[in-house]
Amino acid sequence: MRFPVVAALILLAAAPTLATEPLTGTASVIDGDTLEVRGTRIRLHGVDAPESQQLCQDAAGKDWRCGQKAALALSDRIGRRPVTCEQKDKDRYGRVVAACFVGGENLNAWMAANGWAMAYRQYSKDYVGAEATARAARVGIWAGTFQPPWEWRAAKREGKPQAANQSRPAPATSANSAPSSGCRIKGNINSKGDRIYHVPGGRSYDQTQIDTGDGERWFCSEGEAQAAGWRRAGQ
Repeated sequence: MRFPVVAALILLAAAPTLATEPLTGTASVIDGDTLEVRGTRIRLHGVDAPESQQLCQDAAGKDWRCGQKAALALSDRIGRRPVTCEQKDKDRYGRVVAACFVGGENLNAWMAANGWAMAYRQYSKDYVGAEATARAARVGIWAGTFQPPWEWRAAKREGKPQAANQSRPAPATSANSAPSSGCRIKGNINSKGDRIYHVPGGRSYDQTQIDTGDGERWFCSEGEAQAAGWRRAGQ
């Protein structure tokens, strides 16, 4: 008489796992890529935000609490609205890894597109395009220099607290690309989106890097730069 029960249990164990239902509720922001919803700790899928204690440097080289600012940006974006998270996976710490939404907006994408998180390419390329948008606009962490969060954590684990907050130039696809022969005027896009060119010998010429992947370019003459809509630095 027990065989039907045993058979039913075997069939149940062999059946495919049903998709996890989205989790909806009020969210508490832990940091720039971690939430807690209804007692469940959630790691935002595909993005990596600066850690809470991490420092970045602004365009003038001044330290600022980028990790803290990333968390505040996420908290402000959510406000008091309910958050819905769709589970993608679980990480090694047992946290749910999910894409989270508020008012239909993907928070993972919003954080990357506004420069508060990097695309976490090691696990997903879903938000590479959003990161490129922030990098081109030089917003958030991209306005100055910073260390990728995964490098910051590695330095912290190795017991190197100073190295953990030692920023380097923000990574770009083709930073400081070489000029064409004879074309040495640098067309730079600043953090406000202004198109400014720098001539050799100018005050900021040597420090200015050109990333053609972000729309910056080299000019052969000032006339060419002005015709393209760029203005000379300092004007």
